[in-house]
Amino acid sequence: MTTSALTRRVRVLASAGDRHEEILTPAALDFLGRLIDAFAARRQWLLKERRRRAIRLATGTPLGFPVATAAVRGEPSWRVAPPAPGLSDRRVEITGPPADRRMAVNALNSGARVWMADFEDATSPTWENVIGGQLTLLDAIERRIDFTSPEGKRYALRDDPATIVVRPRGWHLEEHHLEFDGLPVPASLVDFGLYFFHCAQRQIDAGHGPYFYLPKLENHYEARLWNDVFVLAQDLLGIPRGTVRATVLIETITAAFEMEEILYELREHSSGLNAGRWDYLFSLIKTFGHRTDFLLPDRAQVTMTAPFMRAYTELLVRTCHRRGAHAIGGMAAQVPSRDPEANAAALAKVRLDKEREAEDGFDGSWVAHPGLVRTCRDAFDAVLEERPDQRHRTREDVAVTAPDLLSVRRISGPPTEEGVRTNVAVALRYFDAWLRGQGAVALYGLMEDAATAEIARVQIWQWLRHRVIDRATVLRHLDAELASLGAEFPWADLDAVRRLFEETTLTPELPAFFTPPAYARHLVRTSEDRA
Repeated sequence: MTTSALTRRVRVLASAGDRHEEILTPAALDFLGRLIDAFAARRQWLLKERRRRAIRLATGTPLGFPVATAAVRGEPSWRVAPPAPGLSDRRVEITGPPADRRMAVNALNSGARVWMADFEDATSPTWENVIGGQLTLLDAIERRIDFTSPEGKRYALRDDPATIVVRPRGWHLEEHHLEFDGLPVPASLVDFGLYFFHCAQRQIDAGHGPYFYLPKLENHYEARLWNDVFVLAQDLLGIPRGTVRATVLIETITAAFEMEEILYELREHSSGLNAGRWDYLFSLIKTFGHRTDFLLPDRAQVTMTAPFMRAYTELLVRTCHRRGAHAIGGMAAQVPSRDPEANAAALAKVRLDKEREAEDGFDGSWVAHPGLVRTCRDAFDAVLEERPDQRHRTREDVAVTAPDLLSVRRISGPPTEEGVRTNVAVALRYFDAWLRGQGAVALYGLMEDAATAEIARVQIWQWLRHRVIDRATVLRHLDAELASLGAEFPWADLDAVRRLFEETTLTPELPAFFTPPAYARHLVRTSEDRA
């Protein structure tokens, strides 16, 4: 593919880093420019539609299964594409940030069938992490990712690593280190485009393909946009249509009502749906947090057996298997402990969670740490045995209504003092790490990412709004946890952490995400800034 005038419309504003020229080639920027030119305006329109719909839902418009797409749901004959090479057996998937080469090698060698290389919630989007993650993926596919740590430990890729699936950033995020016609570019197209340009054909040659996880979709129109991106990208590089495969995370409450429509829009490129539990709760509060009948108790009390969460997961399995797609379960975020008793308790909790998912019909599930792979695999092995999946279980016994998905009142209740403190502590400690460029953080025995910080802050906001806690209590915990954070990490920018918490949590109106303003203020470093 030759470069064109579009290359001149794409500008790199960040300073050059080590090996960045391998990713930011003129041809790659030209390819990226073609995607942006074709889809940026449509993305903006869809984001405006998100905001308009949020206002309608907040002012009383009921949420239900769309009448306009009833024919899609009612037509029994359509199916998604068959499983692609390397994605036929997905019983264990592991996630992590691609820029951390040690974590990448450990994930690829973990025994999981899939590694989800996460540019979204598990990545703090510094420019070094964005381009460093692309280099990690390129090196992994080229099998030149082996390295020795400063401590002398050797990390080498095994012969049969996990299949790579890339999660680009969501439609709502922008990349300010690149601009197109003077404007920041869609971050999702940056992550997708650079990986696809450099690695799609390489993955095909290696016997797999360019595979993706799509985050934060709110409706089937946003899935249609991704499908059109896939079609154009394949056409531009001469790759047959249908080579791309994408799994969609159902992690917004509105998307839960359009699962079949989302699969339908992506059907020639679809590989299933995933139950993104923490973002799902975050979305629920964002959408209905002004209503007292959606008041949630402590996060730890909202388990996957809660009636509204059970309705969500059972509908997901039924929808996927009805259409021949994989249904992938939620994250097990526990980090193995050196304390044998604590470790046994954590693994027992993971085992119960994964056994429930396998028995419900899921085809696989997520873990955040290599130490959980065997526990998850054992749970699914016991049900799957030699079969690669459970798509034959169509779960015709499941019938989920709109009230079932919205029946939060059945578990509503006031928070505990410990729940308030934990949310404040988790949000502050994650904000501190994220501002320092770390997107996956071990906190209190769990591997946390941006989704955890989001649910922590919006719960505090919701409790304050409905006056089940008072501002003085939150400020007391805020002061105490900031002091604790500063004692543990003297280099922490406590003023920045406090300001981020106050501006995203203690405001009358809830900001949709903490990441866009925090990114623009703290993580954008252009060459002009450094001059």
